[in-house]
Amino acid sequence: MHIDLTGRTALVTGSTQGIGAAIAVGLARAGARVGVNGRDEKRLAEAVESLAEQAPGADLVPVAADVSTDEGAHRVVEALPGVDILVNNLGIFGAADPLELSDDEWRRYFEVNVLAGVRLTRLYLPGMIERGWGRVQYIASDSAVVIPAEMIQYGMSKTALLAVSRGFAKKAAGTGVTVNSVIAGPTHTGGVEDFVYELVDRDLPWDEAQRAFMREHRPQSLLQRLIEPEEIAHMVVYLSSEQASATTGGALRVDGGYVDAILP
Repeated sequence: MHIDLTGRTALVTGSTQGIGAAIAVGLARAGARVGVNGRDEKRLAEAVESLAEQAPGADLVPVAADVSTDEGAHRVVEALPGVDILVNNLGIFGAADPLELSDDEWRRYFEVNVLAGVRLTRLYLPGMIERGWGRVQYIASDSAVVIPAEMIQYGMSKTALLAVSRGFAKKAAGTGVTVNSVIAGPTHTGGVEDFVYELVDRDLPWDEAQRAFMREHRPQSLLQRLIEPEEIAHMVVYLSSEQASATTGGALRVDGGYVDAILP
């Protein structure tokens, strides 16, 4: 399948590393102008340089802003006023005893993982509807449907994204704009490596550690390995294309599959 996004402008939030960076590269390779977003200007500049090496000739626009705040979201819109493809990727995660989580920590997960995407959708969706074309995506997680006991706060935020994307898809019905969520399974990023080693023996080599993690903490996975960021990016690039014009209001799974008995 040949996907051509030439002439389209995309914004990927939280795209200096991990899944977001892979998505930015995938969209750029397909021809899109891509807004790369992060909070720290120095780190953002380094990330853009790295992404440019992976997608030679790409039109990458660094956008330094904390999109979990109203001020940061408006700063992004000023830098990229005409976005055709919005990928709400920004997210935080971490293991915690749910009985010890403070109200402030619950609010933080909601602000970063949910409200940041909602706010940007409010800002960009009207323009997409007016132009008669647009793509909005939310990077959700298998934790939205199989809530992990060690990070209920994260699962809650990802479940909320499924509702948010479905609702905005209804708002955009019949306009030429599609809205979807991508249910990503446990994905191999630097942050996830740290997380895995919080839960399994740190003396294990990485390949053994990730398989032990999947076996002990994500037994529902049929893949039984961590997913690579590029595998998530492939789905996002497809959903951003003309070829996905009839896919909206969906929750597309790139989660490694589920053992039937574990399904909710």
